[in-house]
Amino acid sequence: MSDAFEFDYLVFIGRFQPFHQGHHHVVQLALNYAKQVIILIGSANSPRTPKNPFTASERTAMILGSFAPADAARIHCIGIHDATYNDNKWLIGVQKAITDATASTINPKIAIIGHAKDDSSYYLALFPQYGSFMVDNYNGLSATPLRHVYFGDDLHAYRTASAVLTDTSRAFLDAFRQTDHYANLKREFDHTQSYQDAWRDAPYPPSFITADAVVVQSGHILLIERGGEYGRGLYALPGGFVDNTEDFYHACVRELIEETCIDIDKNILKNSLVSSQLFDAPKRSARARTVTMAYYFELPSNPNLPNIKASDDARRAFWLPLSQLDTSQMFEDHYGVICRLLGI
Repeated sequence: MSDAFEFDYLVFIGRFQPFHQGHHHVVQLALNYAKQVIILIGSANSPRTPKNPFTASERTAMILGSFAPADAARIHCIGIHDATYNDNKWLIGVQKAITDATASTINPKIAIIGHAKDDSSYYLALFPQYGSFMVDNYNGLSATPLRHVYFGDDLHAYRTASAVLTDTSRAFLDAFRQTDHYANLKREFDHTQSYQDAWRDAPYPPSFITADAVVVQSGHILLIERGGEYGRGLYALPGGFVDNTEDFYHACVRELIEETCIDIDKNILKNSLVSSQLFDAPKRSARARTVTMAYYFELPSNPNLPNIKASDDARRAFWLPLSQLDTSQMFEDHYGVICRLLGI
């Protein structure tokens, strides 16, 4: 390989939902300046949602299929897990991925390639141990409006917008449209749009307050499986909206009992409260700005877990061993909430 390359490795970090010509432009520049290109694919552990519709392997196929074989052989795609509310954990994952991918090169010259798109690009300043290679945003392209028209009802608008996709990405998205995954995501997207439309004439963008219960006993956590159109089938903490006549704590207890019918004395529950914390990430919910107060209860150890039964809008309620928690099955940021409160 030529010694004229400026870098041994250029690292491109993104979600690529989906991979479009703006991404392709950055990778092509990276191939021109580096011997090898490492693409770190974010949200690799997220469930399918309208925001994250495609798996890491599907995005890898879109990326590698968009380049000639000789160039694709110099591209290394690695999935990176989200770590909501724990930037250090995310950074460790990124650092380890880069270290492992460059281990065969002695004193490699590495840089992060990208452009400062918006606040979501804050990560570009988090790697002082590497160089930086800043590029312009290619034609102002963004994947967000592409997903919007992809799940919308105007097929002509999608066909027009899809011109900014690579040929491989366009073919994949056309095929994906025929799958059950697309139908489920489309249904959730439509629900979210209807939810937002109902508040469109409000004088200010709506904000909602909710309360969630993190209930743990003997190494098990109490979860529900969501019904309805939003997050259907995903695992979630028992919880819901706070009524105007109640505070966060009493809303949490009410929702916990309504959704799980947990057989426990309220005084025992109150005495088991370990901590509580507000979670207010602006984009934690796709429907609207939603702030939640989560309460962590550590019930006394017992060989018998309290009886539960799903009710209200929960499809089922169940106790899950903590070792089986899987963020790819979890609703919104609930996995991050659990990890933050339990310190895991």
